[in-house]
Amino acid sequence: MFAARCGPTLAGGATTQARAGTQSERDSMSYPRFDEHSDHIVKKLAQEIAAEYGLDFVGTEHILLAILRHDHGVAAKALRRFGVDERRARETLDDIMKSDLEDTWVFGRLPGSPNYRNVVARAIEEATQLESPEIRPEHLLLALLHERGSTAQRVLAAMGVHMENCRAEVLRFLQHS
Repeated sequence: MFAARCGPTLAGGATTQARAGTQSERDSMSYPRFDEHSDHIVKKLAQEIAAEYGLDFVGTEHILLAILRHDHGVAAKALRRFGVDERRARETLDDIMKSDLEDTWVFGRLPGSPNYRNVVARAIEEATQLESPEIRPEHLLLALLHERGSTAQRVLAAMGVHMENCRAEVLRFLQHS
């Protein structure tokens, strides 16, 4: 067991590291019913983004940035309607992480934050409720919008996005697709 400061490598020079699970452990995680886009977002892009921040664990903020980087389908379209793009979301995340960095510590190994695991489980529930045979990026976004107190929600709120309005926009897009 170890203790490490947890947070991104930021432009101001602050660096931190957290370690949690090997790449093969993360790759072996299986998410049944995820379509190829959601699978790519969760298994590849979110992990790449976490690594860009110098982290070995994935949080909700990484899923949000991965949805924006993937830039495909209903989820990205709904976020763009609220003026959310990857660059602005990343800048907002950096500001939030800078303010949180001073007193944040991680002990042990964290392959995914508790919020991350909740979002994956909630995405499955969202797909089931919407009678979708697969979990798609829009289900991940709906789950992010539901995960109160998560870093992804803090980023969206700081950008002026109201969770209920964004959820309604996603559902509206789904009804018309």
